[in-house]
Amino acid sequence: MTTQNTDFGFDQVPLAEKAKRVRAVFDSVANKYDLMNDLMSGGAHRLWKHFTLSQTGLRPGQIALDVAGGTGDLSIGMAAQAGDKGLVIHTDINEVMLSNGRDRLIDKGCVSNVQWSLANAECLPFADNTFNCITIGFGLRNVTHKEKALQSMFRALKPGGQLLILEFSHPTAPGLKPIYDWYSFNVLPKLGKLVANDEDSYRYLAESIRKFPDQETLLNMMREAGFEHCRYHNLTGGIVALHRGYKL
Repeated sequence: MTTQNTDFGFDQVPLAEKAKRVRAVFDSVANKYDLMNDLMSGGAHRLWKHFTLSQTGLRPGQIALDVAGGTGDLSIGMAAQAGDKGLVIHTDINEVMLSNGRDRLIDKGCVSNVQWSLANAECLPFADNTFNCITIGFGLRNVTHKEKALQSMFRALKPGGQLLILEFSHPTAPGLKPIYDWYSFNVLPKLGKLVANDEDSYRYLAESIRKFPDQETLLNMMREAGFEHCRYHNLTGGIVALHRGYKL
C-alpha cells in the first residue's frame, strides 16, 4: 500500500506525521512566540490583527470562536467586542500554545466571557450553527487537511455568520517578492536561532508560507466549502491577506 504524503514546508512527509511535526514546532517556539512575531514583522502583525478585528462585525452578546488562537491577540479583541454577555472560545491544537494563551487572556482580564478548548480545526468539537464569527489567524497553513478545516468551521457558524482567515499569502506589490524571499530564508532562520534557539522551526515557517495557496486559490477553497460573498484584502503588499466568507 502506498503511503500518502503531504507538505511539511518544502519536505514531503506521511500524512499521519504532519500534525506531530507541527506540534513539535510550536512546542519549541511557544515561549518566544509573541517576541518573535514582533521582531519578524517589525510589529506589523499587530496592525494586521487590528484590521481583522475591525471586520468581525461582532456585537455585544454574540458568540465567537478563535481557531488556532495561539497567544490570544484575536480572542482578546473579540472578548471586548462581545462584552460581558457574549462569549469567545479560544482554541488551539497545541497544549503549550493554549496554556500560554490562557495565561495571557487571564492577565488581560478576559475571564468572565472567555472559555478555552484544546481543539483540532479539522474536527471542531462544537455544535452546528453555534458562532456568529470564527477567526483563524496564521493557523490554516499548518493544518494538514485544509478543506476539512474549512468545512468544520462552516458547519459551526450560524447562518449569517462570518469566517475571517488571516494568513501569510503571496506578495503582489511590484518588486516585493525577491526582497521578501531573501528576508524569509536568510534573516528569519537566523533570528529564530538567536532569539528562540531554534533555526529549523523558523525555516519551516518560512517554507510553509511558500507552500500555502495563493489568494485566489484560497478564495475558491472557501467557496467549495460552502461560503458565500467571499473576498479578500491584501495587506502589506500581499505578504498577508485577510479572507472573508459568510454562511447564508
